[in-house]
Amino acid sequence: MADFPNTPPPDEPEEDGGGPVKSFLEHLEDFRWLLIKTGAALFVCLVVCLYAVPEIVAILKWPLSRAALVRVGGERKALVCVGTNTIATLDLTTNQIGGLDLGSNWFTVLHVEPVQIGSNVLLSLQVEKSPPTTMMLQSATDLVYFDPAAPFFSSMVLAFYGGILLASPVIFFFVAQFVLPALKIREKKYVLRAACIGVGLFLAGVAFCYFFVLARALKFAVWWAVWMGVKVPEWRAETYFSFVTKFLLGMGLGFELPVVLLALVKIGVLDYQKLTALRRYMIVINLVLGALLTTPEPFTQVVMAVVLQLLFELSVWIAWYWEWRDRKRALQAGDSE
Repeated sequence: MADFPNTPPPDEPEEDGGGPVKSFLEHLEDFRWLLIKTGAALFVCLVVCLYAVPEIVAILKWPLSRAALVRVGGERKALVCVGTNTIATLDLTTNQIGGLDLGSNWFTVLHVEPVQIGSNVLLSLQVEKSPPTTMMLQSATDLVYFDPAAPFFSSMVLAFYGGILLASPVIFFFVAQFVLPALKIREKKYVLRAACIGVGLFLAGVAFCYFFVLARALKFAVWWAVWMGVKVPEWRAETYFSFVTKFLLGMGLGFELPVVLLALVKIGVLDYQKLTALRRYMIVINLVLGALLTTPEPFTQVVMAVVLQLLFELSVWIAWYWEWRDRKRALQAGDSE
């Protein structure tokens, strides 16, 4: 009888995936090239982002400008302008300045214009009760540097973070080339699915923070300072950039909670009953995570804790659905037999 060397014996299961078997030195060589390729990709992206620092700064300053459109409590503001220049921002408690009526809008613009009457030049004051949004953005808090070396170091930090973000798809590809060949087909399916969902949740967390939470958090910080009796016309630029990047990163990482919990459910460490029993403890844990993943400011911590609790509840219901689906399949299999 002819031999078929490529056919496994009947009593040995076929290998369902996995790459070729390598020695320790071969794995070490692959890991060395992984570090070289990821380092090169990160360096190139860092140089690109260093040239694009003005654009990165504009992106990070956008929530600061939008914070000027957010009203807290009974806040009222008036912008004093001479031509196209803003000379002052007034914090008011009423809609009256002497006998001048500013209208019912919480934000108004006072235009100071010279008027010549005979041989005298006087200043007239005109009230724009419904100014456009572009005028409101001019009342945003400014960013300043107080150290001659601060702009350089700040640019390097921004370029580094931007380079990591820009190079992350390439780095993930290189890491996948290194890790996936060692996994079985079933393991690859779960890892790729978790990676796609994890990336989606991370981007969703960053977008939620950038477009919804960040401007309100900045406005709350200004309101808190005013409540203390301290005006905030300017902020240190490096402190602001650190605040924003850490907050965005923390919110993105916080959105990874369902991936972690559901991975533990898949490997059997947790189930629906255990997650339900953990609900009361997760409230405290989420408050602690909100303090660790965000900045030391109560509004952002509470928002993060609420979001994490909602994500935990979503994970609980997904775990319940998985158990219900498995029971239904088991009953169908039993009926078919």
